[in-house]
Amino acid sequence: MSLLVMKFGGSSVGTPERMQRVARRILERQQEGHQIVVVVSAMGDTTDDLIDQSKQLNPNPPAREMDMLLTTGEQISIALLSMTIHQLGGQAVSYTGWQAGFRTEPVHGKARITDIQADRVIRSLDEGQIVIVAGFQGMSEDGEITTFGRGGSDTTAVALAAAVQADRCEIYTDVDGVYSTDPRVVKCARKLEEISYDEMLELAHLGAAVLHPRAVEYAKHNNVCLVVRSSFTYNEGTEVKEEAVMEQGIVVRGIAFDKNVARISLLGAQDIPGILAKVFGALANNGIDVDIIVQSGVADGKADFSFSVSNNDIAKALRVIEDLRSEVPFREATSEENLVKVSIVGAGMVSHPGVAAKMFETISQLGVSIKMVSTSEIKCSCVIEAGPLNEVVRALHTAYNLDTEEQAFVGGPQDRRE
Repeated sequence: MSLLVMKFGGSSVGTPERMQRVARRILERQQEGHQIVVVVSAMGDTTDDLIDQSKQLNPNPPAREMDMLLTTGEQISIALLSMTIHQLGGQAVSYTGWQAGFRTEPVHGKARITDIQADRVIRSLDEGQIVIVAGFQGMSEDGEITTFGRGGSDTTAVALAAAVQADRCEIYTDVDGVYSTDPRVVKCARKLEEISYDEMLELAHLGAAVLHPRAVEYAKHNNVCLVVRSSFTYNEGTEVKEEAVMEQGIVVRGIAFDKNVARISLLGAQDIPGILAKVFGALANNGIDVDIIVQSGVADGKADFSFSVSNNDIAKALRVIEDLRSEVPFREATSEENLVKVSIVGAGMVSHPGVAAKMFETISQLGVSIKMVSTSEIKCSCVIEAGPLNEVVRALHTAYNLDTEEQAFVGGPQDRRE
């Protein structure tokens, strides 16, 4: 008998009808001979609704109380799903994250898992129960309820699969696998039969919303067999694994994009040792993530450099830089919004010269200027203006031979990655 972890996102259980469909699917897998652990997100827009309600009462609520509030969404889902399975003749038991043994660091909102004491889950499985676990949540060693942030239910599922040594972890979402790019932008995007952990991790970090990066990291570290498939169809999904077979003539596996990009430029800064350490150290100390960094030439002892941050952080980043003026003299700091980052990803890029050059050429042929560039062995990213994004993605998709002859996308409403 194999052990299977099944994770269902918010849209998959968003209505009573969908909840019943998920329950029947779980029972079908059990009847195939599997022991089943299920991880569930909050129903539909529950999390967003709870956040909205909290802001109406307190625009800046304490982080502890937000965790206390938001974990109730998953508790509703697990209880209702367990009830539905019982109604259909099955045996199920629901557990919160802390009942399932998730221990975390003492951080609210973005806690990391430190340990999983899954004895209770394993006992229930041995008793023939379907075990339903609330995603997104755990408990710190001092007894405080914590949450893992957006994408936390994916992380719950993969970490639990590793802890109970599951044979397979299936992430059920609103699309039937991982695509070469967003099928809503490129109608002829292809579904990938398999993709490597490293490629999936890059795509997830670069904007592909189908899996959360931390979940992919857990899968890679623990060698979890991870499959992305649809909760609305029975189509075969995409397997995420250590090494994926590269199709003939396909060097780039996928194209991702991030619309939440802004650029800050520090002009006329003194070119002295330690200046970059002071600037980016201060940004890090204020919780601001910096992505691409570019330094231009030095003239008369002055240097210009630019870096990208999220749109949400631009005002805060500019304040931090202005506060550094006495330590790091500079002429001016400027910012530019309405930017996007488009990226190509593929393990084959490292052994095929000219892949990045083709990206630059394809974008330039559209009359689009590239503002920043970042590369690694398996990816190349360009920051451009937001307006021509869809046109650029389609052109790149064609340039790297990723188009299919017909639309293959099968999916429902966009799943919220919880």
